[in-house]
Amino acid sequence: MQDRPGFTGVAGPGAQPVDTALADVVQASGAVGGLLYVLPPGGSSLWLTVMTGAPREMSTPWTRLPLTDPIPVADAVRERRLVWVGGQEEMARRYPRLALVLPYDFVLAAAPLASGTEAYGGLVLLWPDSHPPQLSPGEQEAIKGGCRRLAGLLQQAADHGDLLPGDRPRVLPSRPGRPLAPAEQRAAAAFIDRLPGGCCAMDLTGRLTFLTPAAADLVGTDPEDLLGTLPWESLPWMDVPQVEEGYRTALMSRRPTTFTALRPPDAWLSFELYPDASGISVRITPTSPPEEDTPTPQPSSAAGPSRATVLYHLMHLAATLTEAVSVQDVVEQTADQVLPALGAQAMALMAAEDGRLKILGYRGYPADLMNRFDAIPLTSDTPAVRVIATGVPAFYATFADLKRAYPPAVHQDDKASWAFLPLIASGRPVGSLVLAYDRPRAFPSTERAVLTSLAGLIGQALDRARLFDTNYDLARRLQASLLPHSLPRIPGLGVAARYLPAGLGVGVGGDFYDLIRLDDTTAAATIGDVQGHNIDAAVLMGQVRTAVHATAGAPPGDVLARTNRLLTDLDPGLFTSCLYAHLDLATHHACLATAGHPPPLLRHPDGHTETLRVPPGLLLGIEPDAHYPALKFPLPPGSVLALYTDGLIEAPGIDLDDATTALAELLGRTDPTDLDALADTLIQHAAPGDDIALLLIHSERR
Repeated sequence: MQDRPGFTGVAGPGAQPVDTALADVVQASGAVGGLLYVLPPGGSSLWLTVMTGAPREMSTPWTRLPLTDPIPVADAVRERRLVWVGGQEEMARRYPRLALVLPYDFVLAAAPLASGTEAYGGLVLLWPDSHPPQLSPGEQEAIKGGCRRLAGLLQQAADHGDLLPGDRPRVLPSRPGRPLAPAEQRAAAAFIDRLPGGCCAMDLTGRLTFLTPAAADLVGTDPEDLLGTLPWESLPWMDVPQVEEGYRTALMSRRPTTFTALRPPDAWLSFELYPDASGISVRITPTSPPEEDTPTPQPSSAAGPSRATVLYHLMHLAATLTEAVSVQDVVEQTADQVLPALGAQAMALMAAEDGRLKILGYRGYPADLMNRFDAIPLTSDTPAVRVIATGVPAFYATFADLKRAYPPAVHQDDKASWAFLPLIASGRPVGSLVLAYDRPRAFPSTERAVLTSLAGLIGQALDRARLFDTNYDLARRLQASLLPHSLPRIPGLGVAARYLPAGLGVGVGGDFYDLIRLDDTTAAATIGDVQGHNIDAAVLMGQVRTAVHATAGAPPGDVLARTNRLLTDLDPGLFTSCLYAHLDLATHHACLATAGHPPPLLRHPDGHTETLRVPPGLLLGIEPDAHYPALKFPLPPGSVLALYTDGLIEAPGIDLDDATTALAELLGRTDPTDLDALADTLIQHAAPGDDIALLLIHSERR
């Protein structure tokens, strides 16, 4: 479930140089903020460890990033390249989830922190959108130098076993403003007092650090009650979306921002925010009320997460869950987003299954405790079961509250408060979510509403994911049953085969291969790819393979022609590429015919490779009278014939001829004596995406 149980962080003597290196690259590049991610050895997720220029709360959804996430820093580390996003429009086009949650005007660069072939983390730098469309040469050099320095420090930490991100990212202090002499301080104070309205200052976390008496009068409270607080938390009437959103906009864009808010009962105030790298200056003045048809946001009536924070996390979770495909994706996304956003320390996601409560995943709980609760009957009188039965959430501020509701309950964990939430999809409970907290928690009405809304999003995603997992498992089992479980042993031939399914969410494919023993000195080999990624493709794949098997031994062109007539009679609406090879082990020749399939490769005994240009024929299933010419090639002892599907060579932006040439070169420089190792090497060469089938045939020396 987790990459890092009990990680303690890049700490001790290594922390200060890393912090200094991050601050230096931010300053040298002219950026206004930076985030340092580390990749634990053997891990599959990046962990935010150090940041500067923004509050920790804004980074909460981005604390842990799987390398497969469509996020700039994950792309940079995975692909070992600099990623530049030059504005909000480009962000929306390339990274829609990020643009939805952070709809602010800024640009960013993400770079890998790597040494040799090993990646240790990633760096993200932020600038206002006033930045030119591209990085300047000086900025590029600053980033390269900073990345080399940070990568070296992270490599040292990894070598000592210290590349361990902590529970929360460290936030570096902002750069202090220019120091003022006493006379300048007096002049600055007089200047501020002469300005109309009131003035205050916020640090980058949004907390008030300075407040003039006039500003305190305008907002209606004493300065001592506000200093060091977040205004939308200390002043209930400021807990409306535009207040915190105005702060976030100023912080991310580094541009002046203005908004208005109503101080009850009828005092309208204008807030002008002026940000820089050290904080935000705010000017407050009375203003006229907005037009009558403009709705007035109302403040919340109870403590809890601010409305802007609530909207932020709701939007982020909603955007993230749209990309969740499997149940495991839903578990990971829920744990990554909900726990840090809402301050919970543990969670368990459960579903009703065959009359029992199945634990689908958890975070922050020990495995032995989860094993005790897994698969309990749905007749059990427990909070997790009851919320499924009733569809009504339950909140327990203390264990005493839980004990009153469930007298048999035993305190089996070290938590102090719990929220049990039904997961609703299509109007029915499909599971439950328990969130646990280390300290007693009151669960005010606003927080209960947030938790219930989040659970609704999770329930819908879980229902979709369980359906996908069921269909995916069925399709994979069907496909596996249609592929050969083993290949025949044929004297004089060494064989290795590989089948690699498409990535999760792509669907089941129709790639197939087969090796058929004809007699003591002849054999047939075939490989093909049915169009599409669904159950129909898998079923048609089985029919094509059966048809080829039934006609094997006939001339290659006849085998494909008969199979083609069968497919056109069936009229499945899908086309198939196929290659058939007749192997004569006595004369050491291969006769091949193809129906629109990628060309086979032949590795000669001396190591040079050849692309076998078989005369092309139409894809199977298009024209019933199609002709499939065959061509004979030498298959000398010591040579390797490679048959493959297009998934092995296709990649975005890569010409197929260039990709085939690169595969041939890899085949030529890899030792053919271990055919299984050779097959693994060729498979690893492929870009992720489509299904891949590979059949290697080694003509052995006798």
